[in-house]
Amino acid sequence: MFKVRSRDRRGLHCSTIDDRGGSLLKRESIKRVDMEIWLIGIGILGAFTYVIVKNSVSKITKTPIWLLWLVLMSPPLIVTGWIIIHEGKVPMPLPVFIGLCVLSLMLYWWIVRLGRVPPTEKEVNAVEKVPNTPDLALEALDTAAKNPITRPITPEEEKSLRDCFPWGVYYLQNIDYRPQAILCRGKLRSVPDEAYKIVKGNVERVFSDRFLVLFQESFQGQPFFALIANPWAKNAESPVEEKLSRPGISVILLLLTLFTTTIVGMEFSGVTTEQVETTLELFGDGFTLPALDANLALIARGLPYSLALLVILGVHEMSHYLAALQYKIRATLPYFIPVPFFLGTFGAFIQMRSPTPHRKALFDVAVAGPLGGFLIAVPLLLWGLSLSEVVPIDAQSGLLDFETLNPRFSFLLSILAKIALGSRLVVGQAIDLHPLAVAGYVGIIVTALNLMPVGQLDGGHIVHAIYGTKTAIVVGQLTRLLMFILAFVQPDFLLWAIILLLMPAADQPALDDVTELDNKRDALGLVSLALLLLILLPLPGAVATWFGM
Repeated sequence: MFKVRSRDRRGLHCSTIDDRGGSLLKRESIKRVDMEIWLIGIGILGAFTYVIVKNSVSKITKTPIWLLWLVLMSPPLIVTGWIIIHEGKVPMPLPVFIGLCVLSLMLYWWIVRLGRVPPTEKEVNAVEKVPNTPDLALEALDTAAKNPITRPITPEEEKSLRDCFPWGVYYLQNIDYRPQAILCRGKLRSVPDEAYKIVKGNVERVFSDRFLVLFQESFQGQPFFALIANPWAKNAESPVEEKLSRPGISVILLLLTLFTTTIVGMEFSGVTTEQVETTLELFGDGFTLPALDANLALIARGLPYSLALLVILGVHEMSHYLAALQYKIRATLPYFIPVPFFLGTFGAFIQMRSPTPHRKALFDVAVAGPLGGFLIAVPLLLWGLSLSEVVPIDAQSGLLDFETLNPRFSFLLSILAKIALGSRLVVGQAIDLHPLAVAGYVGIIVTALNLMPVGQLDGGHIVHAIYGTKTAIVVGQLTRLLMFILAFVQPDFLLWAIILLLMPAADQPALDDVTELDNKRDALGLVSLALLLLILLPLPGAVATWFGM
């Protein structure tokens, strides 16, 4: 649950006056949640969860989809029951909620494994035949391509395939057949970028668009080529035809998210729960024109938060989308996830439906989102901080306590707060964030979460693009460990640590996953990881003294 301000930002205070004559803020917890909004959010979340489950694991397990959905949805359903029983007056303890989430995910993983479809004897033999192949990489691409089975090639075609590998470029030693790929193993004799372009061009000249050509490294560091059936080939038996552009769904989700974030923004701005409910009943019995004006004024107070947050998240995802289009990667439009509580949204996402051509494209698409969103979040945060107020610090303040936020939790936030508030921010003072500042602050938190170098997060893509798959997996495991250590110092990071623990360790490979990046991209990648540290690490005591805070 989050707290609601009891102050009107236009200058009218609803606070009490103590004996010292100072104006104090009266902080109230939300006593109950409007069940209509909550049930709408649960319905949206349930539909979204069902689609994700059906598209992700339906082909690898015999466990009924409805059971998997029920297990994943059990935490929000239990929370709904808690709210109904306690009439919204008693918030569920955070450790209980986290425990429910952990148990749900563990049970989900167990029943998926329990019903997992066993591999055939042919597949087992094929895997044993090539032990040095990074199976995670091939399985990821195989899944992305909807599990096509490589069509057998004739002896004449195999001879033509061998001719695609000039001995001075890549000396081909043997060809191994697997159910999902043809592996071509040998010795690299030229620059990786040049080798991939030449071999790929030769394969396309002989086989047209029949195969996707992968260039990867085994875990022993030996480059190899792999050919998998191209599901988008013009002459494929069942070509993948999917309409990616669904602007109607994107617009509907955007409007729903605007609605939920505006309601949350109203509460951040000091509108009481009763006023919010009255606004939601705007067109009910007793509707009058003055009531319309009054309620529209209340709605307008929620817009600074909602519009700023949607702009930050939208720029983040559109930066991904435009970078993907630049490399002709099939990608969906951004989809927002509305929820009727907490921040009003769980963020936004896009889906890429075709392989990334090379590590350069993987890096550019990954880094575009966090940097784009960050460049928008910083000026909005500075603006919001200048409208915020300085209040006495609360020893119990956490990372999401927007009414008594201690900026010293973050090195970057401390710098921005000092720039915006100047001499008003001194030792023993915290910040009561303006709704606009809340949106900017959430924006840099989202940037930090996405820059975590784990799995398929943007940071995981960046590390993979710079150092390769093997190093990226090691960095991801170390990051998980460090986050759990950090959670002991700052308990607010515990949920992050759990999320990172449950994410896949391996990232999907690019088609050319061997050619390294240029120095400029390497430097930009290191800058983005340094930005992550600036956001997460606290302000050192010596620097705080120097800043006078």
